[in-house]
Order: sequence, then C-alpha cells, then structure tokens
Amino acid sequence: MSIEYEAKILHINTAQFVQRVESLGAKKTGSYQFRRYVFDTIPAQANKWVRLRTDGSRTTITCKEIMSDTVDGTIEKEVVVDDFDQALGVLVALGLKPRGYQENRREEYMLDGIQITVDSWPLLDDYAEIEGSNSDQVMDMIMKLGYSPNDAAYKNTDELYKEIGVDLRTVAELRFDDDVRK
Repeated sequence: MSIEYEAKILHINTAQFVQRVESLGAKKTGSYQFRRYVFDTIPAQANKWVRLRTDGSRTTITCKEIMSDTVDGTIEKEVVVDDFDQALGVLVALGLKPRGYQENRREEYMLDGIQITVDSWPLLDDYAEIEGSNSDQVMDMIMKLGYSPNDAAYKNTDELYKEIGVDLRTVAELRFDDDVRK
C-alpha cells in the first residue's frame, strides 16, 4: 500500500506553466500518451476502482482508493505487468468488466526530487499535478511554483469531468478525437 501525496493546479496556461517550471531548473523526464481501461471493484464502490494503463512501454494495474480530498487522501496499490492486452484478458476472466476506455497525455518533469506533470484530457483544461514523498514537499513546491496552498485542488479526474457535465461512469470511451457531449 502506498499513499499518494499529490495536489493539482487546475486550468493552467500550459506554455506559461512549463516555462516557469523549466526556469526553476526542472528537467523533462517524459512525454506520454496513456491508454487505460477503468473497472469497478466487486462489489462496486464509489471511491475505489481498478485501472489498467499503458504508455506503450510500461503497463500497470492499479487499485486506487480515495479516502479524502486532501494531499494524502489517495491510497494506491500498483503492479507492473508485461502486456496490456493479456492483462485486460486476465482482469476480464476474473470477472471485472471494463466500464470505460480513456486516453490522456502527460508531460513529466522533475524538480528537487518532486514530480511535476502537465496532464491533458479530452474536454478538460490542462492541469498540473505535483507529487512528492510527503505533504510538506508538495506544498513547498506549489509555493516555489508561485502558487498559494489555497490554489491546490485534490479532486480526482471523475470529479473534474462531473463539473463540466460528463459522468465518466456512463462514458464508454473518452478519446481526444471524440466529443462525448455531442
């Protein structure tokens, strides 16, 4: 079991944010195009789900549980697997049914041992995630980036979509080339 210590900065101007991060000395560590299937647990729980995700070279199965909307409110259990399609077959054989397929893009940076990402999702404004090994690291980095702790958000992606009228529990596919609000 691992607690995620992370916060989001929502509705960023991506170019300005990246310029700020790089001006502070951050090193770009990756650029990813993620594909994922999301599954409900058995029995289904509102704040707990299973995710099968790949960036094309690294594939993981993760159980995520939101305990609270705070910097340390998410518990994550994750394992790396060799093959996305085979892992999907195993999860389905175990009785898990995919409730949705989703895509997103991520630009990843490291600064002072803290992971900073810029995430892009279909229909959402870009946002940044700051992840560290404890809540103080996350808050310190938020301030170093020129934000206030009050600017930090702890909403998960499902909540961000609900704010724009999209319920991910009912969307079979979320792709950059589709507009699910049509």
